[in-house]
Amino acid sequence: MFLLDVFDQTIKKLKSQTANVITLTNLSLGGFAIVLGLHGNLRLSLLLIFLAAFADRFDGMIARKFSIESDLGKQLDSMSDIISFGVAPALLLYQGILQDFGGPGTFFTVLYIGCGAFRLARFNITESNGYFTGLPITAAGCLVTLSFLAIPFLPPEAFLFIIIILSFLMVSSFKLKKV
Repeated sequence: MFLLDVFDQTIKKLKSQTANVITLTNLSLGGFAIVLGLHGNLRLSLLLIFLAAFADRFDGMIARKFSIESDLGKQLDSMSDIISFGVAPALLLYQGILQDFGGPGTFFTVLYIGCGAFRLARFNITESNGYFTGLPITAAGCLVTLSFLAIPFLPPEAFLFIIIILSFLMVSSFKLKKV
């Protein structure tokens, strides 16, 4: 009887942390993407950002399915998202092309990260109503990451435009229905 109770409690604890483990996987993939990008391995960095997006897609689904949503999970998810979809994609694009613009390239890289952090903070203090306000950082990060693939095909100035537009879309007040 005692062992059965201990087993049940252990299973409940593991189940309650499943979403957080997936969220930490997202954060880890973003962290590795940053480190690899700084060492010039930009294609692997790109792949890790997309794998982080995959993990990010499932952490919330798992939390809702198992009814294990928590304030801690929400905060952890935002911290993971700023790493995986704020810093990692910004540095990927910076390493890929924006550094060629010197000061302005650096400024707009940091602006993107700041707008992403603002967007996540606003999301965390807003009641869920079925809509996002502004472009979610995950979508912006995936678009920045995808744009990296277009470096051989677009003029360099296009990437300044892309990162500026995505920065302002994240902090804008338009409503986007959650899917």
